[in-house]
Amino acid sequence: YLSSMRTPTAMIVGMVLCHCGILLTFTGTVAPSWRQVSHMSNQPIDFVLEQGIWDICTEQQSTHDRLCGQADELAYFEQVPVRVAQGMMPTSLALTLLGLVVAALGVRCWQKEPRHLLAGVAGLMLLLSGLLSLVPASWYTHELWTLPAPAGGTLVAGYGLVLSYLGSCLEILGGLALALSFHHCCKEC
Repeated sequence: YLSSMRTPTAMIVGMVLCHCGILLTFTGTVAPSWRQVSHMSNQPIDFVLEQGIWDICTEQQSTHDRLCGQADELAYFEQVPVRVAQGMMPTSLALTLLGLVVAALGVRCWQKEPRHLLAGVAGLMLLLSGLLSLVPASWYTHELWTLPAPAGGTLVAGYGLVLSYLGSCLEILGGLALALSFHHCCKEC
């Protein structure tokens, strides 16, 4: 009797991974650092330019003077990978939120037995949301060195891009774990 009331491990793992995933993806989406440009010509050695998908910031690392909302003189925000990320990242976050609501209803909440079909559908939604954020992060990474940057700068991936990648992967894994619930639906049929 008690074993039939337990929430399956795959569902718990899926919920935990997807909640961690949305936190990382959200942070990566709003972070102003998808790419860092340093060692630019005519700038102090500790001057860093950070480019995100919504904002451009500069920082003097020795004094920690940070200024965001910098002018986009290089048409960075007009680049296709940045525009795609601006569209797909918020879409992914919205789908993740919807998927988590469906998952909460399917995993169990207030009923004795999990609703396997609902949890499986939520898993597919969360898998798709992870892919929706993985695509722009991957494309941006592929184009990292071709996007416009100040002359002579050294380019590296920023923490926002890394967090977006990690969040996407956690959502995909969590979605797959929840999608395992379809196995129970097949057994019941």
